[in-house]
Amino acid sequence: MSTTSNVQPANVQTILVTGVAGFIGAKVAELLLVQGHTVVGVDNLNEAYDVRLKRWRLAQLEGKPGFGFRRLDICVRDSLRELFDPQSAIHNPQFDAVINLAARAGVRYSVENPWVYFETNVTGTLNLLELCRQYGVKKFVLASSSSVYGNGTQLPYREDQPTDQPLSPYAASKKAAEAVCYTYHYLHGLDITVFRYFTVYGPAGRPDMMPFRLAQWVSEGRPVTVYGDGTQSRDFTYVDDIARGTIAGLKPLASPQAREGGREGDRKGGYEVINLGSDRPVVLMDAIRLVEELTGKRAQVVHKPMHPADVWATWADIGKAERLLGWRPQAPFRDGMARLVAWYQANRDWAKDVPTG
Repeated sequence: MSTTSNVQPANVQTILVTGVAGFIGAKVAELLLVQGHTVVGVDNLNEAYDVRLKRWRLAQLEGKPGFGFRRLDICVRDSLRELFDPQSAIHNPQFDAVINLAARAGVRYSVENPWVYFETNVTGTLNLLELCRQYGVKKFVLASSSSVYGNGTQLPYREDQPTDQPLSPYAASKKAAEAVCYTYHYLHGLDITVFRYFTVYGPAGRPDMMPFRLAQWVSEGRPVTVYGDGTQSRDFTYVDDIARGTIAGLKPLASPQAREGGREGDRKGGYEVINLGSDRPVVLMDAIRLVEELTGKRAQVVHKPMHPADVWATWADIGKAERLLGWRPQAPFRDGMARLVAWYQANRDWAKDVPTG
């Protein structure tokens, strides 16, 4: 499972990565640094889940050549502006691109507190887009979610299918962020790539996601809560594959034809929405059996009713990613879960206490 193959940008760039202490953000920053880019990472290190995970990821980046970190919240526009403004004391070299991975994630909690999701996922995105417009940053990459497809979409999910019936405030906030990205592309010519991620997993992953929960719960002999009968499926996608695809999204989307004779809104940059998934959905009970095998322990499965905001299945059509970016996932689910379980065992002294609610 190579972390550096497939995408090698031709020129070194300075890239702002938001949510850099997050699961995907840390891996994206790592691969960018390997490729020789300069990365300015920002994160507010909030307590949406156990901060020990965020600090562990950040520790893997700190001290690497080309990496700088600032603790900032993308919702605070004045603080964020200082990163872009050449007159500010903390101004960095002009950014060639922004990869916005800062987000409030999680379907179920968004039902309880939708406001914080819209503040980060929509207002935060708007703040970044406006600063890109003001300071001449032409490339913007947004992390969206497969959640925008809802429940009534035909499998596998394709980017041109309807996304106007989101089942949770989280999904609605991601759809809103996609919409405001298109507006800034159309009005101001920003070159924008939007990625819809499908159930990302791997070492040091989010503790509210099933792969991390399985590694912890089965290893520690705790009950494994399954919502529904366990026959639901997810398009689990390994984090290294997601990071490679995200970096591939830095590729300019504007064509010579669009620059020379396209519509007014298309004259400077392109706009694409692209799925990043494994294209190989896994049934939940099969995932549980695999973790039993990897840990050598039996899962204590407890069934509960499905949450109304959950979808029954996800499955990505990844033809567009392959066609436009030359991207395909490389990590089989078995190998990715083996790496997650091995990471958990190596960090078990503290990972066993990470809340997974």
